[in-house]
Amino acid sequence: MNSDVSKLTARIYSAVRPDKEQSARFEKFLENKYGEGVSLEWVESQAFPGGFRLEAGNDVYDWSVGGRFRQLRDTLVKVPANNGNIIPLLKETIKSWTPEAMAEQVGEVKTVGDGIATVSGLDQATYGEILLFSDGVRGMVQDIRTNEIGCVLFNDDEDVVQGSSVRRTGKTAGVPVGEGFLGRVVDALGVPIDGLGEIEASGYMPVETPAPSIIDRQPVDTPLETGIFSIDSMFPIGRGQRELIIGDRQTGKTAIAVDAMINQNGKNCITIYVAIGQKNSSVVQIQQTLKKHGAMDHSIIVSASASDPAPLQYIAPYAGCAMAEYFMNKGQDVLIVYDDLSKHAVAYRALSLLLDRSPGREAYPGDVFYLHSRLLERAARLSDETGGGSITALPIVETQAGDVSAYIPTNIISITDGQIFLESDLFFAGQRPAVNVGLSVSRVGGAAQTKAMKKATGTLRIDLAQYREMEVFTQFASDLDEQTRSQLEYGQGLMRMLRQKQYHPKSQHEQVITLVMALAHTMKGLSVDQVTPFIEGLIEEFESVHQDICTRIDTTGVLDDELKETIIDISAEYRKKW
Repeated sequence: MNSDVSKLTARIYSAVRPDKEQSARFEKFLENKYGEGVSLEWVESQAFPGGFRLEAGNDVYDWSVGGRFRQLRDTLVKVPANNGNIIPLLKETIKSWTPEAMAEQVGEVKTVGDGIATVSGLDQATYGEILLFSDGVRGMVQDIRTNEIGCVLFNDDEDVVQGSSVRRTGKTAGVPVGEGFLGRVVDALGVPIDGLGEIEASGYMPVETPAPSIIDRQPVDTPLETGIFSIDSMFPIGRGQRELIIGDRQTGKTAIAVDAMINQNGKNCITIYVAIGQKNSSVVQIQQTLKKHGAMDHSIIVSASASDPAPLQYIAPYAGCAMAEYFMNKGQDVLIVYDDLSKHAVAYRALSLLLDRSPGREAYPGDVFYLHSRLLERAARLSDETGGGSITALPIVETQAGDVSAYIPTNIISITDGQIFLESDLFFAGQRPAVNVGLSVSRVGGAAQTKAMKKATGTLRIDLAQYREMEVFTQFASDLDEQTRSQLEYGQGLMRMLRQKQYHPKSQHEQVITLVMALAHTMKGLSVDQVTPFIEGLIEEFESVHQDICTRIDTTGVLDDELKETIIDISAEYRKKW
C-alpha cells in the first residue's frame, strides 16, 4: 500500500488508447493494489507491440510480447530435470502456463564510475541482490541508503551510463557448481577461463550462506596431512580446521598451500585454490604445477586476477567457498586455499571507500572483520547426521616486515584455529619451508594427528626451542663446553632434517621413521651437510628392505613401543654402515 496515493500517477504506454471498459479495469486494479486516489494517464508508444506497459511509482507491469516471453523463460528455468529427460516437463509447463500481471521494479542509474553505480527507484531491493542493467551488465547491491542504493558492477562499466534502466532479479549472487568444475580454471562468477569449453553445472549455489550451526558440527579429530614435515609433526591440521599461513612476501606461503594440495592425491579430498589479486602468469604456473603432479584432477582454481575489477576480487573467495560447500554437503572432504586475504581486504576497502562508507583504522571500513569471519566460519566438519563432509581452510595473509600485529593479520589470527608463521630470516638462510617454531601454533594440536605421529613427535618442539634459545646466547661465544656444543649440533641436525624440497610431500611412514631416528640421537656425529643424504638413504633402506614397517605405519597409524625400538635399532645399524 502506497502511503501517499494522492500523488501517485500511473502511466500506461501502448500503441492504442485503451477503451472505457479497459480503462475501468486498469483503475480497478490500481485501486485494489495501491488504494484510492491513483490517477491514470495514457502515453502513446510503439515500443510495446501486442500489449502495454503500466508504470505505477517504481512498479512496472510489462504486458508486452517481450514481457510475457520473459515470464515464460523464468518459469522454464525452474523446471527440474526428471532423470535427464526434461522435454515432457517443458511441454507440460508451456501447456499449463498462464501469464500473470507481476510487478517488477525498474530503477534508474544516477551516477556510475570505478565499478560502482548509484541507482534510484528500487525501494524494495535487498542487500546482496543481483541487479540487471539495460545493457546486460550485472551488479550486486552493496549499500542501501534512504532514497538510493549503491551497486558494485561485475562487468565493464563502459556500457552503463547515467539514465540507464536497472531491473531487480530477486536473486542473490551465486555461482554454478558441480563435478564438471574439477580440473578447471574459472573466474569469480564460475565462468571457465582456461579455454577448455563450457562446463555443465549440476546446480547453482548462493555465494554467501550461513555457516553450519554448532549442532551440525563435530569435533576436528581427523588429520589432513599436508606432507610437510614441520607442519604435520608440530602444527597438525585437521579436517574442518582453519589454519592461517602468514609471512612476508616471497617466503613460500603459496608453496606450502600447493604442497598440501598435491599431498591430497589419492586421499578422496577435493582441493580448491582461490587466487585473489594474483598475476595471471602466477595462476597459470600453479595450474601447470598441479597438473604435472597429478593434482589437477581433484582441483578447482578460482581466479580473480589483479587486472579484474575489485567487485570480482571481493566475491571470489565466497564463490570458491560455495563450490566447496557443494562437495561438503555431499559428504566429501574439501581443502580450500585463499591466496590471499590481504588483497581481498584491500579490494573490499576500495569498494567501501567508493561507496562513501566511513573509513576507520588504516582506511578499512568497520565491518572488515565480519568480511573474513563470515567466510572462514563456513569451514567446518559436519556431523555424521548431516553427511560428515568437511571444509578445511588455509587462508594466506601477507605481512609487512614480519608485523603480525597489523590490523588485518590480527583480525584473521583471531578467527582461525592457529597459524603457520614463515620467517624471512629463516627463508634467506636456506631453511625451507621457513616455519618459525616459536610463533606458529595449531589450536587443534595432537587431536588432529595419528597416534604414530603424535608419539613419534615427542619432544621435538621443546628441543628446537632450546636450540633456538641456546643459539642466540652462544653466537658470540668462541669457547663452548662439550655439552653445549653437542646440544647445538643436535639442534642444527633437527633444523636440517626439517628442510624439504618444494612439491615433494612426505608420506606418514617417512615422517614417523625420521622423527623416531632423529630424537633417538642416531645422527650424532654427522655434519650438517650429511644429514639430508643420511635420511634419504635410511628411508630408501626401510622402503626396500623393511617395507612391512612402512605399510604398517601408513595403514594403522599406530606406533607401539616394540615398533619404535625396531626402528631405532635398524637406524643405528644403518648409521654404523654410513
